[in-house]
Amino acid sequence: MKNIRQILILLACLVSLAASAQWQWTDKDGRKVFSDRAPPSDVLEKNILKRPGMGGRAPATADTSPPALAPATAATAARMAASAPKLSGIDKELADKKKKAEEAQAAQRQAEQERVVKAKVENCARAKQAKANFDSGVRVSRVNEKGEREVLDDAARAIEVKRIQAIVTSDCQ
Repeated sequence: MKNIRQILILLACLVSLAASAQWQWTDKDGRKVFSDRAPPSDVLEKNILKRPGMGGRAPATADTSPPALAPATAATAARMAASAPKLSGIDKELADKKKKAEEAQAAQRQAEQERVVKAKVENCARAKQAKANFDSGVRVSRVNEKGEREVLDDAARAIEVKRIQAIVTSDCQ
């Protein structure tokens, strides 16, 4: 029981530490924004209300010029600035995800085009075979609605040849 209480107190302390590492600023529309990331570069320094590492508050002075630093402090500040992440305004992970999604869509469109082309090639081959059968002069029969076999007369044959020729024209380009 005592261990559980200690763990809960420790967790409460950790949560409060995480909450203190928050940024707060006023955006261009006057709304307060809370984030665990620094504000974008277009936010003015005077609009930053709270930042982590400065006791939670932004400097209260109206002067936004950096104070003069001692030589040792200047060197430390230079090292910190060099190691700080560069804010480009664009989240690289988001850009990578967007690029991958666009590539996946392009691959999907390409696969769909290939499937359509393959179907057209197959339809073309079948239509050419059917046209060759009709052009050979062999008697052609089909099964009617009643399930009976009937031989095509010249008029039905001409209609079927015309239909097959339309398929060859559209799919065999």
